[in-house]
Amino acid sequence: MGAFVAPARTRARWTDAVTDLRHFALVTFDVDPTRLAAALPDELTPEVRRLDDGRQRAFVSAVSFRDVDFRFRGAEVVKASFNQTNYRAYVYGPDGARAVHFFETTLDSRLATIPRRLWGMPWFGGRTAIDAAWDGEHCRTYRHVCAGARNRVDAEFVGTDTPAGRLDGFADADDAAIVLTHPLDGFYRQPNGCLGRYSVWHPRLRPTIGSAIRARYGVFELLGLVEPGAVPHSVLLQPAVEFDVHLPPVRLRAAPAREAASGS
Repeated sequence: MGAFVAPARTRARWTDAVTDLRHFALVTFDVDPTRLAAALPDELTPEVRRLDDGRQRAFVSAVSFRDVDFRFRGAEVVKASFNQTNYRAYVYGPDGARAVHFFETTLDSRLATIPRRLWGMPWFGGRTAIDAAWDGEHCRTYRHVCAGARNRVDAEFVGTDTPAGRLDGFADADDAAIVLTHPLDGFYRQPNGCLGRYSVWHPRLRPTIGSAIRARYGVFELLGLVEPGAVPHSVLLQPAVEFDVHLPPVRLRAAPAREAASGS
């Protein structure tokens, strides 16, 4: 499926976490670049692409899955499984390299308080149900519900057996994979105003295309990025993928605040 090959897996440190992600769904919306830029930390810049209809658009995704046997390398006998949703935007970091910005993460576990207290990561609890039916690598149906207040989700998809290829706004399958499915560096804003940064590793995803029946994500709606009832740019589904999370995060210095635009 093209020339793009995922980077080699790095040797794990005892502080790194490893997990198997099941029922993986990556639901992307194309959004107004100016609105997204206003919602990002000052150090980050949205990745902008021209869609087939000529519009210049940026992108955000809700990534949902079930963590199975999440554990740290230094204590692999202690394992936990839970549902999780990451809300991210595709950006260029302070060094100009491609990355994602995490607005927040919803975890259906009391463990959500640990990364928030240790590293200032925007992880919050939310009662989440993910129900997916698969025929081998192909998803038949996918249902995702979260009963949280601001992080409410009501999403349902129908899968296909069509492999993800070129997506709207991208040159080819490799271009879409590099930007949407394979960012390895992530940023988040800490409560003290500094940026946190960490990285992950996973093999190249081999998802199939899905179609949305409903795709409501309260986090994006409250940010003013996605209108209620908006049709996703793309829905990508995969039954499982192995993931490493390189921890702890690194703290970066905060950038000066943006100056107010003239006339605003």
